[in-house]
Amino acid sequence: MSPAVTLILQIAVIIVAARAFGLLFRLINQPQVIGEMVAGILLGPSLLGWVAPKFSAVLFPASSLPYLNTFSQVGVLIYMFLVGMALNHKELKNHGHAAVLTSHVSIIAPFFLGALLALVLYPRLSDDSVPFTSFALFMGAAMSITAFPVLARILTDRGMLGTRLGTIAIACAAVDDITGWCILAYIVVLIRAHTGATPLWITVAGTITFALIMLYAVKPLVRRFHTVYERQGQLSEGPIALLLLLVLVSALITEQLGIHLLFGAFLAGVIMPKERAFVRHILEKFESVTVVLLLPLFFAFTGLRMNLHNLKGGTMWLYCGVIILVAVSGKLGGSMIAARAAGANWQDAAGIGILMNTRGLMELIILNIGLDIGVISPVLFAMMVLMALVTTFMTTPLLEWVCPMEVMRAELAQLEEVQMV
Repeated sequence: MSPAVTLILQIAVIIVAARAFGLLFRLINQPQVIGEMVAGILLGPSLLGWVAPKFSAVLFPASSLPYLNTFSQVGVLIYMFLVGMALNHKELKNHGHAAVLTSHVSIIAPFFLGALLALVLYPRLSDDSVPFTSFALFMGAAMSITAFPVLARILTDRGMLGTRLGTIAIACAAVDDITGWCILAYIVVLIRAHTGATPLWITVAGTITFALIMLYAVKPLVRRFHTVYERQGQLSEGPIALLLLLVLVSALITEQLGIHLLFGAFLAGVIMPKERAFVRHILEKFESVTVVLLLPLFFAFTGLRMNLHNLKGGTMWLYCGVIILVAVSGKLGGSMIAARAAGANWQDAAGIGILMNTRGLMELIILNIGLDIGVISPVLFAMMVLMALVTTFMTTPLLEWVCPMEVMRAELAQLEEVQMV
């Protein structure tokens, strides 16, 4: 088959599998994205390549993977722009001390535990080609991330966005995402400087300069997108093309500076106007194609890069269990204790901890970056992907147990009555 025919066939199979598993997981009250993540893994050597190796070799030949990777990276690029677009730092002003304390502890606690875990994993799952400092920092960052979009989707599906718990969790997740990506940017710079790809001083000086330009020169200019939207009620093809150009140029600049494409796309989203109607309009413009077509390709490519059969023996599965335990203890436990210390009752504190433990797609993006730059091995990559699935899957059942939907709906109804009065 020609490369084009192979790619089209791959896309068709991936979309069918993603939609089927997404629907299946929705039937068991799980976010659709978890089903799509599972579908991607099952299409790889962990299942399809094991059960039907000849069919897998025809469907996903090694020569076709660069094309699949390129398409998937475009999807992740747009997705990171949308994540930055959805983040609103102004939310913090409405939730003050509780959100600030909880968000910081929910980064520090898992980061510290992840770095400690690196002491155990480094001699067993890494080698001297990776500096221990880089390995430990990456493990800390990977343990610290929260999947802001998945968390928001869970809250929306459960009707909890307007509740006290939901608003604090959203604010904390926003801070977590920004802080986590800043830490990851530092790690990528550190590793790429070590390999000599780009001089460190150029990367640091260039990144600071670029960030300042985006915040103080470009940000006032992109307000015009909102002005056009207010005047016309929508953005036509011309402004949308300019918006895409901004995202692509920003991504290319951060890549040339020695960080990563995704950081530029994320920053482009962060500086965009945050008016709700405008943000919703942009999300509607991009979400369908990104979520239905491009992101499933990323899940499939991730699945093709991991092989659960490499986790041979009880020792490897023990390491995997320890990773999951540390991830849950640091993120869920740290967030819960911090929220309680900030004045939340135990129910809300537990709910915040459970929500902050959601990792989802954001974790997969970070893990793929780690594998690309060589800071983690394929075996550790598989373990960390499993951790992302387990911690995301456990969110909905734990949240229903601690904060039943009936209680949340009653609280939201009371809030609405107060507002009407």
